[in-house]
Amino acid sequence: MIRQISTLFDGCIISLEVFALTLLFSVPLGFPLAAGRMSRNKIVSGAVNAFLLVIRGTPLMLQLILVYFTPGFIIKYLNEVYGLGITARLDRFVAAIIALSVNYACYFAEIYRGGFQSIPQGQYEASKVLGYTERQTFFRIILPQVIKRIIPPMGNEVITLVKDTALVSVIGVVELLRTAQTISSKYFSTTPIFVAGLFYFVMNWVVSTAFIALEKKLNYYK
Repeated sequence: MIRQISTLFDGCIISLEVFALTLLFSVPLGFPLAAGRMSRNKIVSGAVNAFLLVIRGTPLMLQLILVYFTPGFIIKYLNEVYGLGITARLDRFVAAIIALSVNYACYFAEIYRGGFQSIPQGQYEASKVLGYTERQTFFRIILPQVIKRIIPPMGNEVITLVKDTALVSVIGVVELLRTAQTISSKYFSTTPIFVAGLFYFVMNWVVSTAFIALEKKLNYYK
């Protein structure tokens, strides 16, 4: 049993790595997507909106499969047509991070957009009257309010991300749930699955607690 728990911890570490790296890349990537979505240039806003629609309108599992296998098909085609002899292949873990990061960046972009558009236009005008520059207005007045307003929906998405890390097993990444399934099949026991569920619950409890604490800390923005 101790060996099984140890193996599950190893799988949990992989899940945490996927979770942390996805947040590291998706959170900042959501800002340019949100900016493009709100752009006054119809071509830019239209292109970004179409991209967001495709990513948010298709299953994450399908995106994982496409990101992992598409480069291989392209390389195979180039080798056959041009005889390049390329043998490189996209790593499973890297493919998982790319797919998850792009997917969640699209959801975060819409959350950011909603946050910025919820700020009354009068606040921008009042800041200009008071002599604030655009930079000062953004960082001192607008951004703190936006952060306060997007914390709840961001928390929901991050909690979902914890559970979505299990989907990377579809391309062979051995994370927590895949590890639990392997142990369960080996010992003909469902206990590892329930233990994995407990691990997910603890991770989500930590995330939920962190966001609640952050929301309370920002209560002075009312």
